[in-house]
Amino acid sequence: MLHVKTESASALHRNARWTQWVFLAGLASILLPTMYDVARLTWTTEQGGHAPIIVATGLWLLWRELKSTPVKARPGNVWLGSLALVGLLLAYAAARITGILEIEGVIMYASIIAAFYLLVGGALVRALWFPLIYLAAALPPPDTLVSLITQPLKIGISESAVSLLYDLGYPIASSGVTIQIANYQLLVAAACAGLNSIITLSAICLFYVYLRHRSDLKSFALVGLLIVPVAIFSNFMRVLTLVLITYYMGEAAAQGFLHEFAGLTVFMVALLSIIGVDALFTNMRARRKGAIS
Repeated sequence: MLHVKTESASALHRNARWTQWVFLAGLASILLPTMYDVARLTWTTEQGGHAPIIVATGLWLLWRELKSTPVKARPGNVWLGSLALVGLLLAYAAARITGILEIEGVIMYASIIAAFYLLVGGALVRALWFPLIYLAAALPPPDTLVSLITQPLKIGISESAVSLLYDLGYPIASSGVTIQIANYQLLVAAACAGLNSIITLSAICLFYVYLRHRSDLKSFALVGLLIVPVAIFSNFMRVLTLVLITYYMGEAAAQGFLHEFAGLTVFMVALLSIIGVDALFTNMRARRKGAIS
């Protein structure tokens, strides 16, 4: 009897291992070609420049949460998961043929989540909700969505920067899509290009907030609401930097290495700002608790 149980347990273990290998093979077959195109076409641009950071930190967080969560992996509903996976794979094949990378990326990721659900069940997927959503920010968003979000912000940021520098005595004005400072002209679209990365920038800041306040949903929500204003402020500082570089060092300097450096300052200013806001919020909350006690 014991011998039969041992053989049964061994067979179950082999089946589980075989299922994992099939999942990994299927994962590679849709993940590698799509992510190669994503990395080649979008991660080399300013809009997707922060995406590799999201992938690295997201995979680390996913592994960390998998090891620490008390939720056990149990196979999901076979019929529900299989229907979702088959439909998504058919849609993925169609998106792959059409070559619309934004749609292809979203369907690819949804297919992976469906397969993951079949393998580990809904309870574990829900327990890993943040790293799974966070990793999706590494995929390119639709250009129309980015334009819809960023166009009003670009106009507002450029006008605010021009007004501030004008009040400080700089010979600057704006007309339509151009900023004129001294003898130089900057396109608003170029100066505010950092806003194209607002989604990935906000995701990285949210990663920090999650690590700090994952066990306190109220604090997580309150500090998280400030991420978009922080990202906008960071891009405002970028525009100021580029305009001042143009004024003092010339247009060539602004469009060369210092332009790329200005893109890095957006990331640094955003991260340092959210850390500062979080420290201020934590300090105020501690003082309030001390006053009440």
